[in-house]
Amino acid sequence: MRYSKTITGLTGGGSDGWDIYRKARQMERDGTAVTMLTIGEHDIRTDAQIIDALHRFAHAGHTGYTTFDGEPELKERIAARLTDRTGVATTPENVLIVPGGQGGLYAAHHAVCDPGDTALYIDPYYTTYPGTIRTVGAIPRAIEARPRHGFQPQPEDIAKAVDEGGTVRSLLVNTPNNPTGVVYTRETLDGIAKVCADKGLWLLSDEVYDTQVWNGDHLSPRALPGMAERTLVIGSMSKSHAMTGSRVGWVVGTEEAIEHMANLATHTTYGISGYIQHAAAFALDLGTAFEAQIAEPFRRRRDLVMKQMEGQNAARPIPADGAMYVMVDIRSTGLSGEDFADRLLDRHHVAVMPGESFGHAAAGHVRVALTVADDLLEGAVAKLVALASELATETVEPAR
Repeated sequence: MRYSKTITGLTGGGSDGWDIYRKARQMERDGTAVTMLTIGEHDIRTDAQIIDALHRFAHAGHTGYTTFDGEPELKERIAARLTDRTGVATTPENVLIVPGGQGGLYAAHHAVCDPGDTALYIDPYYTTYPGTIRTVGAIPRAIEARPRHGFQPQPEDIAKAVDEGGTVRSLLVNTPNNPTGVVYTRETLDGIAKVCADKGLWLLSDEVYDTQVWNGDHLSPRALPGMAERTLVIGSMSKSHAMTGSRVGWVVGTEEAIEHMANLATHTTYGISGYIQHAAAFALDLGTAFEAQIAEPFRRRRDLVMKQMEGQNAARPIPADGAMYVMVDIRSTGLSGEDFADRLLDRHHVAVMPGESFGHAAAGHVRVALTVADDLLEGAVAKLVALASELATETVEPAR
């Protein structure tokens, strides 16, 4: 029997980038203890008071069908949050509730792209980006943000991609960035906004790490002059409230865009569980102090890793100004990120993600997720640095 080209082509015919993760999980199932520094999963689970709220709202009867575009109570909380944090007036009519940030990426690309259109995204990228674009029948095209520019995307590269042909409809950006930990500067975002305005692009802004900014402040491109009408913001409870499994996210945009995506929700997700939405509203009411509490371990661990890597050049960390990761340059070893990650797993039972899992621009790097206890993280990073130093020394020694 024949399967659709869409479903069989989601990964573009190559790896989905998760080979090391699957190998590490299999090692664990086989009885080997592995320090998992792969995925962005909090090591401290959803707070007990939110779990109690989930229980309470479920027992109160919120287990049936819901409003397909989101419960009014939750949409009101998110609208108020965005108004307060970005300065852009936001109403519940500007908000669509979706099953996590991934659901938001799916809905947003369906809203702005037709089959055959080109959708741009920044490389390095979160692994699902190109596949999500392919679900629309659109053509994913990566714009490299290079190490020499501190992984800040260059607006002229984006403009060039638009001018090179095809029907380019959208650009997807992510700041704070996964995998690099880079926070885009005001200059970068102003340049991106100008290109979008000049070239008639929709800007899709993945802001799921907006509470994890270690240096400076988070700036949503929707708040830039003239950008509210052409920007769709994707947000989520996953990172800000350690609610990854609850699958609560949102898209914020113009009322017209939200109306269209609400129709999509009716024909796909059919709404999100009511008791989960009410618990999410409860979680948002806990305020910014609670969100800072959830973020603080990653700030501490980021500082710990940056300090631990001082005084050597074999494994060079990219300055991480946000998110729950540190990207490490291991090109001095002469290995690809994939080969280095594989060797680190085999020799030392430490699992990190290869930079190549996130695109070409991150080749020769590995991503370290700051998602284990401090002592385990320190031990794992020590092994990473030791292996990099050993391999770097080997690459500069003359052949025997």
